[in-house]
Amino acid sequence: MMNRMITANLVHRPIRSLISVSAIALEVTMILLIVALFYGQLNGSKGSQEGIGADVMVQPPGSLFVGVTGSPIPVKVGDILRKLPHVNVAAPVIWTMITSPSIEIIYGIDLATYEGLGSPFQYISGGPFQGPHDVIIDDYFAGMQRVKVGDSITILNHEFHVCGIVAHGKGARKFLPLSTMQDLTGAENHVSVFYLKLDDPRNAAEVVKEVSQVPGMQNYAVRSMTDYLSMMTPDHIPGFQTSIRVVIGIAVTIGFLVIFQSMYTAVAERTREIGVLKSLGASKFYIVDAVLRETALLAIFGIIAGVLISMATRRIILYERPVLHLYWSGDWVIRATVIAIIGALGGAVYPAYKAAQKDPIDALAYE
Repeated sequence: MMNRMITANLVHRPIRSLISVSAIALEVTMILLIVALFYGQLNGSKGSQEGIGADVMVQPPGSLFVGVTGSPIPVKVGDILRKLPHVNVAAPVIWTMITSPSIEIIYGIDLATYEGLGSPFQYISGGPFQGPHDVIIDDYFAGMQRVKVGDSITILNHEFHVCGIVAHGKGARKFLPLSTMQDLTGAENHVSVFYLKLDDPRNAAEVVKEVSQVPGMQNYAVRSMTDYLSMMTPDHIPGFQTSIRVVIGIAVTIGFLVIFQSMYTAVAERTREIGVLKSLGASKFYIVDAVLRETALLAIFGIIAGVLISMATRRIILYERPVLHLYWSGDWVIRATVIAIIGALGGAVYPAYKAAQKDPIDALAYE
């Protein structure tokens, strides 16, 4: 009986019900898409670093993540690293972050040593650098921008000739010759990092210790790739968890306020109906239960809509921007569901309490 009454109330006021459902759907969509973007970028960066094939990273003092160090390491450090036991390859790389048209990290590489870290580039078309103004791009970037070998693209306000298109997953989406990147960034004879390839990955801890004992390199950030990749988690990235919480807080606030207003208005509109119910013997608990059930039903519809919208939006984004990594997890769907339900019910508690406190005589006399 109560469920039929609740359903009839929602159908009788379709606009109000639609607005409430839309607010919950927006809340769920915001949570899932922000999580998809943040975690996706983190996982994508982690996978790209893993695909390079190095065993140890040597970074400047105080460094943590890719692309934020500049190029303070002298190139001659590579000669020292190559003489250490167990080191087969020491590949110098410059990381340069650009922000237009989007945030991206470009790699300046010495092609021979970079390919020596793992498997060589898998060329889909074209080939290696032929000159200082050549650029190698990955297949994702080429597909998204519809770029082919022989075309020109702009990097750091300079035109570069696309000489090769390679399979993605080797650190970056664009690679320039090391010397060219040094000229463009004013980092002559300096680099951002050295990637080391060892004779056996199991010797990584020993090599890390050896590098730290080299005079002048005691304060360098030297890590095995296993340790570095293990640090690429939300807990180790400054502001990551805070950003997620801020977005969730905003989303919950939107859902809470819309549900609060909707239920408060509904209670005001149904003052006479509540009076009839109470005069027929309905308890305060019955009235509260009715309001909360109606809210829960709105929340369920909103959650379903939000999940479907998030999935559709994710597919559209991946179709339009295949270079992006978008995370999706059933665990976060459950979290978003719980957050939305708690927020919605929280917004309905006060209106439900007000409804339960109404005097049946006053309610029946209400016009």
